[in-house]
Amino acid sequence: MRAPDGRGTPPGARAVTVPLTVRDLTPADLPACGWSGSPLHLAHVERELVRARLGEVDYLAVCPPSGEPVAIGGVDHRARPDAGLLWQLAVLPALQSCGIGSVLIAAAEERIRGRGVHRAELAVEEDNPRARALYERLGYRAYGRQPEAWDAQGPDGVVRRYETMCTLMRKEL
Repeated sequence: MRAPDGRGTPPGARAVTVPLTVRDLTPADLPACGWSGSPLHLAHVERELVRARLGEVDYLAVCPPSGEPVAIGGVDHRARPDAGLLWQLAVLPALQSCGIGSVLIAAAEERIRGRGVHRAELAVEEDNPRARALYERLGYRAYGRQPEAWDAQGPDGVVRRYETMCTLMRKEL
């Protein structure tokens, strides 16, 4: 938890250490992952879990002792011939900036290394400086830009095309 000025623990707060485990995300986890996106997004994640069963991707969950995911994200092993592509990384908003994203990324990098690949890549939206700062702290370096687009469901339930510009980043593992 950050102090109002963004530096460290607020006065009177106490630090608590909670053990985390990283495991494969399962379809049974999806109802507990509503914080990560709309029903349309979760339907996409469910389709990616089919690809996980085929070995094309890894889809990970970071969990406290309750077993419910507080962070999720994938590694696509087919998108790039010489790299694992990290995508759909998300941390429960109330627990962001607690190191959980770093745990998720470290586990994803380990899955990439386990396949004998020595590079991880990702795309970060240019209007997400906090995520980019995390990736840079973890050793990722920008190497390009590209537009991205996908269908997104708004709070009103209407599906619209979402377009953004992303910075491409990579890290040698």
